[in-house]
Amino acid sequence: MVDFPEPGERPGWFVVLPDCASAARAGALLRNRGVQEVSHPSGRPWLLGGWSPGAMTVGEAGQVKIAVLGEHAMTADRLTTAADRIRTIADLDELTRTMAGSSHLVASVTGRVRVQGSVSGLRRVFYARIGDANVAADRADVLAALLDAEVDEQRLAARLLNPGAPHPLAGVPVWRGVGALESGHYLALDADGRGRPVAWWTPPAPTVPMAEGASAFRAALSAAVEVRVRGRDVVSCDLGGLDSTSVCALAASGRAKVVAYTADGLDPLCDDVPWARRTVAQLDDVEHHIVAGDRLPMVYEGLQDVDDRFDEPCPAAMHPSRCLLIPRLAAARGSQLHLTGFGGDELLAGSPAHLHTLMRTHPRTAWQRVRGFAAQSPWRYRETLRQLWDDSAYRQWLGRVGDQLTAVPPPFETPALDWGTPPRLPPWTTPDAVDAVRELIRTAARTTEPLAQRRGLHVELEAMGTNSRMVRQVGQMTARAGLTLAAPYYDDRVIEAGLAVRPQERITPWQYKPLIVEAMRGIVPAESLTRHTKDEGSYEAEVGMREQRAELLALCEDSRLARLGLIDANTLRETASRPLPPTLPFDALYQTVVCEMWLRTLDTAATAAVPG
Repeated sequence: MVDFPEPGERPGWFVVLPDCASAARAGALLRNRGVQEVSHPSGRPWLLGGWSPGAMTVGEAGQVKIAVLGEHAMTADRLTTAADRIRTIADLDELTRTMAGSSHLVASVTGRVRVQGSVSGLRRVFYARIGDANVAADRADVLAALLDAEVDEQRLAARLLNPGAPHPLAGVPVWRGVGALESGHYLALDADGRGRPVAWWTPPAPTVPMAEGASAFRAALSAAVEVRVRGRDVVSCDLGGLDSTSVCALAASGRAKVVAYTADGLDPLCDDVPWARRTVAQLDDVEHHIVAGDRLPMVYEGLQDVDDRFDEPCPAAMHPSRCLLIPRLAAARGSQLHLTGFGGDELLAGSPAHLHTLMRTHPRTAWQRVRGFAAQSPWRYRETLRQLWDDSAYRQWLGRVGDQLTAVPPPFETPALDWGTPPRLPPWTTPDAVDAVRELIRTAARTTEPLAQRRGLHVELEAMGTNSRMVRQVGQMTARAGLTLAAPYYDDRVIEAGLAVRPQERITPWQYKPLIVEAMRGIVPAESLTRHTKDEGSYEAEVGMREQRAELLALCEDSRLARLGLIDANTLRETASRPLPPTLPFDALYQTVVCEMWLRTLDTAATAAVPG
């Protein structure tokens, strides 16, 4: 059972009620918590929760009311003008397609309600039936508290998969009775309290040439940064790889004082600091701070101190102190908003799986790209050909995934031209948990459609969803430190501008992230645009496991996952007590630690909620 977040607790949250009498039960449960409230035009309760001043902008005209929550440029006057033109919830499509930034949009239109998040999944929408009405929220645990719901052990078992649960299981809430919208959908609530998902967004056709696409991407990313920095005196930024460098340079072109932070990793091959210094030397008035590698907490350090309550297992829980070091420094410096490069990899590096489609439309170009990628990896020749010629539907691929959950993971040099990397369960998973996950996957394989018909686009959209959920949770952590975490690459308009570029020009083995390089000419210093390296963090993961082994082994004692019958704690203890074998990636251990820590924070919250 989950404890209910307090209304004033950061980060904020909200619940959306339909405009009907059957929503009274949910409204009463929330009002008993002393929440904030915004009413429907009818006077019934509409938005309830706890949010900070200025977080919500509302406009109203007649029987139409529109609320926007997040990072955006909408004013009450603009929303009122828009509301005056709206007749049905479908009419809001035009407004949502023009909004820069990242936000939730909620509208009440003559008794009907529209609840919409973002395409990437950074702004999520959850739903549940409370009494006789469907309600929505931006946090799954809020709905779980209203339902007095328990953890769904089968769904939780799927979170042990490495590198992660496949679509559609990845984003399914781990609470019984709670659902979540898929990307590109909004929730429509009718006047009787019934709810249904409605598709409103599809990816753009990838037909735009690089020159035209780079200009459009530059405009979209510039607008995304401007939405965040406008009217602020001080903003902070990560300054590491090319993605965060571009965001930092855009912020520095505005009026706000920019304070940039670069973490100096312990890996001798990490070159973020020298590149950051070159960038700052050519930007105007950027205050630059370098965080020494020995100041950064190690991966797995501080596990026993984790007390953040997330609505799902959070990868950042593996190294909370590490995640929060720079945001805390930025907040102490006076920043209330911190810009990051999260999301750039999925969009700008992209997926070579686009070659599967390209082979059928532009075979000569595809063969050139295949040879380039194969030389770099190197890909295995026979497996490369198999994936290129294989035309299996996503359902068939997903069915095979269910059959191979305990097989040896694919070798590192396996090409990435399929619907995804087949996930595996770690060796400490119990047979019952394996059967439970296999059942989930096989059931999904009967009806699931991919996120896109083109493999490359499916892989990119799935990666955006998976990684943006982690960033969403990191944002919840930084909110407690008084800082808003902004990830412009996950904005709808930025994603659209990036995906519209021809994949054979956006993704190439011969140039590192060519779209951002072309888009940022004249903004990012020319020398910085020549960078083609990236710190990938495996060194810290290996050292962290070695130095924090005692904390890892402590998780095996009275393991909550073992209590649920999902893992064998003895097998986990034996594996964690020595270096991981070559066939077991570090991420396999990550997933288990994440789930274990999440269950323990639930126990802590429940204990704290019991009167003494």
